[in-house]
This record gives sequence, structure tokens and C-alpha cells, in this order.
Amino acid sequence: MKKAKEQIPEDLVLPQHIAIILDGNGRWARSKGMPRSYGHIVGCDNLEKMCNVIGDMGVPYLTVYAFSTENWKRSQDEVKVLMDLFRRYLKKLVKTAHRRQMRIRIIGDTAGLDPDIQESIRYLEEVSGVYDKMLFQIALNYGGRDEIERAVTRLADDARKGLLPDGRVTGNMIESYLDTAGVPDPDLLIRTSGEQRLSNFLLWQLAYTEFYFTPVPWPAFGKKELLDAIAAFNGRDRRYGGV
Repeated sequence: MKKAKEQIPEDLVLPQHIAIILDGNGRWARSKGMPRSYGHIVGCDNLEKMCNVIGDMGVPYLTVYAFSTENWKRSQDEVKVLMDLFRRYLKKLVKTAHRRQMRIRIIGDTAGLDPDIQESIRYLEEVSGVYDKMLFQIALNYGGRDEIERAVTRLADDARKGLLPDGRVTGNMIESYLDTAGVPDPDLLIRTSGEQRLSNFLLWQLAYTEFYFTPVPWPAFGKKELLDAIAAFNGRDRRYGGV
């Protein structure tokens, strides 16, 4: 028997920007008696599927946490598997960008990646830069603190050159130096696999974001779980500054 398709309620208000911490690939694989690498492969396939689902819903911004600055501490074998997976995925994304008219941006310290991966990123961002149907951001070698440090360093360099108006630093000015410059902050953050922490993800941008945590690991996260998260978002009383 075919599984019934999950319908989107007509009165459901969609977040304009969804951020997702893709967690639980390794644990999901172990629960299946498979190596962690299998979980990363299935998780990558699910990312492509869910990106399509989110785009088809009409959500214009999606940001995912794929590899953190702390993930280098994992075993060399696992890091190699992840990097090889990113190599293949970045090339595959070129066709995806054209097919879905989707702009893709890689955020994080890309200078810390291998030269061939950096070249793939440059090419992907260049060829997808003409599209505006959806912006898909992938955090790769990313850390929220690292992003702020890099932004403040660039800002300080410009200040020394006398490039800051009135020499004054504002919140909007800091945002313009972040990796996500020009992109609205996420409305909804989803973290899969049961953990309830930010793990150094988008520390500046998530100041007023609604959080949703689910025990479902990323490889098993589908449209139903996404709709549950958006339904929970709709039930929140969105307020800023305690008003």
C-alpha cells in the first residue's frame, strides 16, 4: 500500500527562512547495523529530497549545517568520507541549481577546505548566482563564533582604513560583514535527532528565531516531520524584545 502524501493545510503560514541542523546520521546508521559513512550518504540524499520539498512549498530561504569547524576532530576516516561526499554533492548541485533555478551560497571558512573543493564552490556560486527562485545556503567548515571573529576582523581592517561612516559600529554594519550578509534571519530552526543545543550555528542570526527539536534523525526526516515543525511554528506567539 502506498503511503498517503502529506497535504499542506491551506491556512498554514510558511516561514520565509528555515535553518536546519542536520544531526543523527551516524546514530541512525548504527541503529541499522551500518557504518557511520552509510548514514552520511543517506543523509546527503535526504538533503536533496528535502530541499526540493521545501522549495516546492514556496519557502525562499533554506540554510543547513553540513560540517562545522569542530567536525575536524572526528576520525580521519570519517572526515575523508565527508569531504569526498561534499566533492560529489557540490558538482551534483550545479545541475540542481539549473533545474530548480536556485541560487546556492556556501557559508563558512572555505579557505580551510582543499583547493579542489574551493574551486567547486566558486564555480557553483558563479553559475547559480543568476537565479533567484530560492536561496540555498550550506554551512561548510562553519562555526558561529568563527564567523563573527572573521567579520569583526574585516570590519576592524576597514575601520583602520577609515572606511566606516563616522567611525561608528552598528548592528546592521556587523551583519553586512557576516557570511549571510543580505539574507534575512531564519524564522524557524529545526534540529533533528533529539539534541537541544545550537552547536555554534548562526549565533548572531538566531537571536529571534523559533526553535523546534525533534528526536527523528536526519536520514529519517521527511515531509511529515517538516510539516509538524511548521505547524509548531504556527502555534508560537512571535514577539520581539519582550513586547
